[in-house]
Order: sequence, then structure tokens, then C-alpha cells
Amino acid sequence: MEHVDVAIVGGGPAGSSAAAAAADHGADAVVLEKGVPRADRDRTGPDSTDAAGLLDYWIDLMEFSVDEIPDHVILSELDGAKFYGPNNDLVMTETGIDASYDGFGLTFHRARFDDWLRERATAAGADYRVGVSVRSVETDVHGDPRHTLRLADGDDLSADYVVLADGPQRTVTGGVLDQFLPAGQQMSDVLPSTTANHIAYQEHRRMPEELFDPDHIEFWWGIMPGHTAYPWIFPNDPPVARIGLTMPIGLDIDDYDVAEWDLLEESDEGIPRGNEYIRRLLRRQFPDYELADFPLVEDRGKSGGTETYPISSTRPIESPVGAGIAVTGGAMGGTSAFHEGGDHVAVRTGKIAGRLAAQDSLERYNDEWQAALDDEIRRNVTFADLVRDWGPSDWDRAFETATALQDVRGIKADAALRGGLHGVELVARYKWGKFGYRGSRYAQLHEDDYTV
Repeated sequence: MEHVDVAIVGGGPAGSSAAAAAADHGADAVVLEKGVPRADRDRTGPDSTDAAGLLDYWIDLMEFSVDEIPDHVILSELDGAKFYGPNNDLVMTETGIDASYDGFGLTFHRARFDDWLRERATAAGADYRVGVSVRSVETDVHGDPRHTLRLADGDDLSADYVVLADGPQRTVTGGVLDQFLPAGQQMSDVLPSTTANHIAYQEHRRMPEELFDPDHIEFWWGIMPGHTAYPWIFPNDPPVARIGLTMPIGLDIDDYDVAEWDLLEESDEGIPRGNEYIRRLLRRQFPDYELADFPLVEDRGKSGGTETYPISSTRPIESPVGAGIAVTGGAMGGTSAFHEGGDHVAVRTGKIAGRLAAQDSLERYNDEWQAALDDEIRRNVTFADLVRDWGPSDWDRAFETATALQDVRGIKADAALRGGLHGVELVARYKWGKFGYRGSRYAQLHEDDYTV
């Protein structure tokens, strides 16, 4: 049976980053990626479905400089973000967080980004295998080998350490972690897919040139139901844009007053599908144009210019490091459905896990990823909690007092006062909520919860 130092399940941003870091530190590392075809990639590789945008400080969190990212990966450099409520809006030109990149952020080609990370991993000496599916991982904490990976082709692979990087679907992660949960408990109870994930859908469409804005990402809040449910437009290479949305899984239209939500109609018998939501968004925003004015770009995305994918919408979990296992990126709940992004968390957690595994120090993984990402995760979890029960009028009111939300480092009190009592209330709730998540209280599964 083949043996490696570090086996990595999944070859997306977290997996490739883990492999590169492990190989850089002298480990024999292998990535096992099942591989999927995409219209925008010549070879099979990771799923690569994501809205694919980076804010300025996210580049620092990934421990990259923008100069390292190849030009063919970057699509648009951004000056800001536009946020729209049902009747009010906000333009943000700064994230409010110190960053080495002097722009607001950028959008990028996700498949090319993944391929670039894959090339970095192989250049470092890692073995990246595509078309290899992992069925299960069996762990004997005191055994030799400690981990045995059962592969779909019938072969086995043993490893000293395992990094789980299989994304928010957690097709392998769930079964692996089940081994270390108390009797009668399963990961499907801790992270049930219908509540631990959002579903996202996007289309690559060519926009009329006069409507295309290469400098801003755009989000609409309070026009479709569901916690942190919103549509967006991200600029690609002019005049192509990604037009998409994210929403919770399994919404029941009977739970909502249809008349309150701009993208619902009285004739709806259920929550609209993603493509219907996009048609309605385009009609709402550009009433003087026809859908035919926004043609699909069919050689983009996963298939026919479209793609559907899960986004982790939960608080993250810690890993059973005592068993020599690290969970990274979307698999650990590191993606935020609130701001539609998680590649930065995936890359950073992957880098930490790979390095520590190579150094035989994986027991430090939970402490190190929290030290690196604590403020980012607490911020996202707190904001998601803050807006949990908001309806359209709440979003409009928030945008009226938006100066109280502009400094994401800690919302300034003087800005809150300028926003009136509502601004004070928002600041107090945000600060108290973020304080309540200190000390990794945002983690919904802790290292001590595992039976290792």
C-alpha cells in the first residue's frame, strides 16, 4: 500500500494551498481530487464554483500580494461596492480595514485561480491527482498507518496526516468526523446540509455596454426572502458579468408576505428558481431592456454559462487534531454566505494545515487558524446574526443610517450618533454580538467535543 506523509482530500483553494505548504516544508504530500469538467477549463479539476471576488484585506489574509496573482486570473479591479435596499442604497469605497493592496478589491476567474494554485502546489513538489475519488478515511489513532484512505478505484493509500478540503458539501468530511463524535451523534446532525449551507446560482451574461460597471460589485438586500438571501452583479472582463444570487435551502413561500418582496409575485406557488430570480432582477433594474439584451455566454461557468453550487452558511468547526486530521475551508464552515466569499479563508486555513502537518505540529492547527482569522470570522458571524430576522423595511432603514456600518473594524460611535438612535442600536448590537463570540465561541464544534 502506498504511503505519504500528508494526504489531502479535495483540490480547490484549501487543498492546493495545503499541498503547497506541506511540500514547501519537506513533506511528501498528495492531493486527491475527483475532478469535474467545466466549460471554462480545458481539463478536469476542482468544482471551482464561486462568485470569485476578493476584498483588499482578503489578499493579505491569504498571505499573497496582488502582484503574485497572474494577470489572466484577474478580471476587474474594483473601486467599491454598491448596496441596494428596496428604496435606499449605499456606495462603499473602502472596506475600513488596513490592507497592502491599494484598491477596494478585485474580481477574478475562479477556475483559473484554482488552476494557478494547483500549479503552485505541483511546483512545490506535491503530487496532484485528478480523477481520484475518496470513499472513506479510516483512522486508528495509535496505529501504523494512522490513516487509511479507501479510494473509489479499489486502491488504498495510507498517510500520517489527513487534510479535509472537500468543500461545503463535505462528502468525505462528514464520515471521517463521525468516527470521533460521541455515540449516537453524526456530522449530519451538527451540519445538516439543508441548514448548514446556502444554495447559490449564477449566470455569465453579456451586458449592454452602457450598463456595464467595471468598477463596482453590486448587491441587492431586502428584495428576496430568506436569511442572507440576495442577488448580485459582479463585473468580469467587459462587458461580461456574473449575475447571481444566494439563498437558504428549503424556503417555504407560505412563510412570507409575497407583497413585501420585490422579486416575488402573487402568482408564485413556491420560491422561484435561481434563473427566474435573475430574470426578475434584470426586469426590475433595467426596465427599458429585454432579457435578450443580456445574452448568456455559454463557454463560461460550469455548463452553458450557468452554475449552481453550495455555500457554507454556518459557524465554523474545529478539527480533531489529536487524530492527525485538519478540516479546512468550506468543509469547516469557513465560507460566509453573508458576504459571498470564502476563498481567502480556504487558502489561509489550507496553508496553516499543510505547514503544521509537515512539521508534525498539527495539534496547533485550531489555535493558529483562529489567531489568523478570528476577527474576520467574528465579524461575519456577528453581522449575519444582526440581520437574521430583517425584512425589506429593516434593510431600507439600515441604509438610511449606513454611516454607522461603514467602518467594519469596529463601527465608530460618532458615526453611530450621526445615524441617530437606530445607528446607536445597530452599533450596540454589533459590538455586543462580536464580544460574545470572543475566545472561539463562534465555533459550533470544539476540539474537546471529539472523542480522541
